Amino acid sequence: MFHSFFKSKEWALWAYGGSALILLMIYAQVELSVLFNEWYGDFYNLLQASDNYTKNPEEGLALFYDKLISLKYVGEGFEGVPSFAVIVFPMILLGAFLNWFARIFILRWREAMTFGYLPRWQSVSEEIEGASQRIQEDCFRFAKILELLGIRTMHAFLTLIAFIPLLWSLSEKVDIPYLKDVEGSLVWVALIVSIGGLVASWFIGYKLPGLEYNNQRVEAAFRKELVLAEDNKTDYAQTETIVELFLGIRFNYHRLYMHYSYFDLWASLYGQVMIIVPYMMIGPSLFSGLIPLGIMIQVSNAFGKVHNGFSVFIDNWTVITELRSIRLRLTEFEANLEKHEAKQ
Repeated sequence: MFHSFFKSKEWALWAYGGSALILLMIYAQVELSVLFNEWYGDFYNLLQASDNYTKNPEEGLALFYDKLISLKYVGEGFEGVPSFAVIVFPMILLGAFLNWFARIFILRWREAMTFGYLPRWQSVSEEIEGASQRIQEDCFRFAKILELLGIRTMHAFLTLIAFIPLLWSLSEKVDIPYLKDVEGSLVWVALIVSIGGLVASWFIGYKLPGLEYNNQRVEAAFRKELVLAEDNKTDYAQTETIVELFLGIRFNYHRLYMHYSYFDLWASLYGQVMIIVPYMMIGPSLFSGLIPLGIMIQVSNAFGKVHNGFSVFIDNWTVITELRSIRLRLTEFEANLEKHEAKQ
């Protein structure tokens, strides 16, 4: 799974050069998100102070549009707080290029895995169940999912590095008994609820990888029967056989969907609660006059970034479940290859 791409001289440039480029683009995205957080504070503070410009609305509107579309930040040597346009357009372009390059990277990884497995499979005379699916489908899905999770995990890690100091300093604005005396209280709350959510997700979704694995086995048997029938409809894909195979598929899917339903219920509940947690913590400070609206929005945004960084595995649990089931199948395939190679 990894050896053919990351330990091959043929693919070294793509494996390590491509990974470095992806990491650099993720770092740039995080830096832009930090600028966005600063922009949120200034913009909402301006909106809160709109009453100050009722006698001179032109001045207020000028500041308003400066925050949205001004290019002064670029013309003045990148000093101060950039406008929305200066932040968002590079972010859009960077995101589009990252998505394109990541897809090419996945394709190269799939190619390396495919032509790593192919000669080994061709050299063994014994039939290995599901070999065609392992080489054609699972190689692609493994590379795709692992790259996706890698990008999200690295993005979460760099986001934590960038936003934890900011959220730590904003914790001084918390005006809730007990918590206001805890240094970095917002960071600790984000960490605790994320670890708690991860532990709960692990237990709630414990059966999902095995169910996904079994599901692929019955899907492979059904697909194989249909493929064989393309050349020989007399001996294969008889109605009773197809019905029996599809009943197995239906049974497995019903069981899988049942387990996903209560996991989705938990994930939705957890996600909605996390939206209001930062407001509950910083809201009293707003009403006591300790902070302006802009700081509250900054806290909400920074808390969301740090919490998402800590809970990256919760947010991608279904993807991780699929990856675990694919890894099981590829590991089994590799073990069968090694066993038959040893015999020969």
